[in-house]
Amino acid sequence: MKPGKVIDVAIMGREFCVTCPDDEQEELLQAVTYLDKKMREIRDSGKVVGAERIAIMAALNVTHEMLVARNRGDFDTEEFKRRIDRMQAALDAVMPEQDKLL
Repeated sequence: MKPGKVIDVAIMGREFCVTCPDDEQEELLQAVTYLDKKMREIRDSGKVVGAERIAIMAALNVTHEMLVARNRGDFDTEEFKRRIDRMQAALDAVMPEQDKLL
């Protein structure tokens, strides 16, 4: 990973510190916004309870979107990898906190 700086982001009202290369900060913020929106939609549906389950369902939804886009031929592999890396960093940050609650 390229050197970068730590950026504070919020997902579903929870704050996370994410290290991000300087030239990818805008994409990180877009990914955070997108993930936050997906997770809130899942939470607000009332069908899934718990931050970990919501995060997994959001990951499945985003993966499905990626596969559909790839099958249509309008898929950017490198952009997808960057988004997955950012989502993984966000999930890594939230999982220890979730474990403390259980």
